[in-house]
Amino acid sequence: MPTIPTPGLLRIALGADAVMSGASGLLLVAASGAVAQATALPAPLLLACGLFFLPYAALLAWLAMRASVPRWLVSVLAGGNLAWALACAAVPLLGLLAPGGLGIAFLAAQALAVAIFALMYAGALRRAARTA
Repeated sequence: MPTIPTPGLLRIALGADAVMSGASGLLLVAASGAVAQATALPAPLLLACGLFFLPYAALLAWLAMRASVPRWLVSVLAGGNLAWALACAAVPLLGLLAPGGLGIAFLAAQALAVAIFALMYAGALRRAARTA
């Protein structure tokens, strides 16, 4: 199974993604009602996202400590982050939800952050392909 060494860009991406996902998860689980009230996003959706983020963050932190990560998994992380960014942008644009101003800012910040992580994972894949 082809792998990518984690030192460098991949370790930075995994670590930063783990910290951001863990912090978001803790916030959304602990205060989904307050965040919902401030953003006009549904509390059950925010709670579900928070419950997803916590094990996801743990997985990322574990992967960041590995010497290498399977290439297919890095591809899944890149695609998943890109899909999350697109979903965050699409929700208000398509009228699927009607967040308030803070909700739009919250979704835009998430979209930007996860798009950056997707680019970092894609960069690690390209770098690994050049050195293989």
